[in-house]
Amino acid sequence: MIQAPDSPAAFRAALTAAPSSDVAAIAEAQARNGQLTKPPGALGRLEDLAIWYAGWRSNPRPTIASPQALVFAGNHGVVARGVSAFPAEVTVQMVANFEAGGAAINQLCKSAGADLSVHALELDRPTADFTQGPAMSEAELMAAIGAGWTAVNPDADLLITGEMGIGNTTSAAAIAFALYGGAASDWTGRGTGVDDAGLALKTQVVADGLAANPSAATDGLEALRCLGGRELAAMVGAIAHARVLRIPVILDGFICTAAAAALAKAVPGALDHAVAGHLSAEHAHGPLLTALGKEPLLALGMRLGEGSGAALAIQVLKGALACHSGMATFAEAGVAAG
Repeated sequence: MIQAPDSPAAFRAALTAAPSSDVAAIAEAQARNGQLTKPPGALGRLEDLAIWYAGWRSNPRPTIASPQALVFAGNHGVVARGVSAFPAEVTVQMVANFEAGGAAINQLCKSAGADLSVHALELDRPTADFTQGPAMSEAELMAAIGAGWTAVNPDADLLITGEMGIGNTTSAAAIAFALYGGAASDWTGRGTGVDDAGLALKTQVVADGLAANPSAATDGLEALRCLGGRELAAMVGAIAHARVLRIPVILDGFICTAAAAALAKAVPGALDHAVAGHLSAEHAHGPLLTALGKEPLLALGMRLGEGSGAALAIQVLKGALACHSGMATFAEAGVAAG
């Protein structure tokens, strides 16, 4: 286990020193792909996914045996501004539902064979209201990043991260607004289902958040500290540790992607090991994926969070690898190549 970094500088250094994808494994995987019993390119993007995964696992003929799913939960002080259709206590109640196996993410992880664990992060102590100043101190940010970092199983061969936290679509919108500019309304959606008045209020809160924390526009980790939540920071820590360990990652929806965007802005190349699992129905998710250069694997109108879209996408990646690693070559099958 690589120890969690204890400062933003150490965090950046760990990511900057992280290994890259294995060029030799990619070349071998590409060669194998060209010999499989199918017309060139007939499996479309599945071929690219398999080769991408092979590079990160240094194995030209890989399989997925130990996928890990991490769900982080946190509470947000900005909820006091009325930005959500649900009260903050729902976070605690949903954590209990996860732990009892009753949520959508439980079913999807079970179906995909993923090991799921739930991590509640100081739910009795919400982050500060970011319209009045930073949501977290540097120490609080690093503690949350560390919680995500240490939750990663080094023996996992695939990681997804999900979240639960009433108010966290507001936090995600504020981070996206800080990182990519435009108007606050470009990044703010209905989240849990607020009405028009609620959406207008939420949009104003997002604008107020950046106005109160102008330094959030200067750096990804600063955006995460000033406008994020503990569960977003924990996802960043987990995704970063996976990068260091060369464990491929499937990103979930808008909130996960906003957290990942903060990581990408902080350290170039920090998301090279990640693909987008799905396109959320939250309207700003598409533009955020475009900004990151990530094309989603699925588009099913989902907007639940919890890691649910990423969990479903595990099946797509498993299918890609099953074909790549399990199919016969023309020579093995005794089929004449074209």
